[in-house]
Amino acid sequence: MSTTDVVTVEDAAHRSRARRRKILGYTVLIVFAFVFIYPFLLSAATAFKSLPDIQANPVVPWASGEHGGWTLDGIGGLDSESIRIPRWTFNSAVVTIAVVLGRVLFDSLAGYALARLRFPGRGLVFGLVIAVLAIPGIILAIPRFLVMKELGILNSYTGLILPMVFDAFGIFLMKQFFEMLPRELVEAAKIDGASSWQVFSKVMLPLATPGLITLTISTQGVWNEFLHYLIAAPSEPDLKTLTVGLAGISAAFGEAPPWNTVLAGTLITTLPIAIVFFVFQRYFVQGLAATGIKG
Repeated sequence: MSTTDVVTVEDAAHRSRARRRKILGYTVLIVFAFVFIYPFLLSAATAFKSLPDIQANPVVPWASGEHGGWTLDGIGGLDSESIRIPRWTFNSAVVTIAVVLGRVLFDSLAGYALARLRFPGRGLVFGLVIAVLAIPGIILAIPRFLVMKELGILNSYTGLILPMVFDAFGIFLMKQFFEMLPRELVEAAKIDGASSWQVFSKVMLPLATPGLITLTISTQGVWNEFLHYLIAAPSEPDLKTLTVGLAGISAAFGEAPPWNTVLAGTLITTLPIAIVFFVFQRYFVQGLAATGIKG
């Protein structure tokens, strides 16, 4: 056997081993992906199954003809006297849009001020922002409730929206992003006679668009928030959001909640955020990588 033949055999063996490793790697990835995706598929399928079928086959993502097969009963129960999914969805949408717009405005202003403006106590203010990030939200629940009660904004859209507008993570995110932008741009704009507001709105903010998109996507927690909405509107059924309303269904129906309707509601809760994330995923990853935040 010649040297060339030996090299050819070795290359073929190497390619074969690389191909087997590649197949094994993809197999492992597919298995783990299935493990993570299966609960969502099960929830989506269960929303279109009958209650007897759910009780008989709770972990099977397909309907059985013996127990009624596929049905729209779960979807039909979304708007009833005790389950008001359309109203809860409207409340969640209004609150989420208002909070996201508020955070984009105020977090970008605060982040720019901490990144580019020099004022007494700037380091202390930023330290307080970091400190707030380190405090679990549950610790702030009772003080927040007491403040809202004193301000008279309980059981109102103001109470649902206002405390959520100011976000420490958003301020930190935008500060890091503005610090990445060249300082020479600010100096050049000031030489041309631009005011501080014009520098911010006309020069820096357009360049920070990826950061703003990242901030917008990161507010998915606003849509899924539960604790704040629960304490902000404790006695006003018309102000329930999707998360609070769905959580209350089990209490309303005791040990036999309509699981197909509940899971249809959770599907409505999940889809908007999933769509937004997949559409803007590229900007989200770029923004986090640019600010040095590791998830």
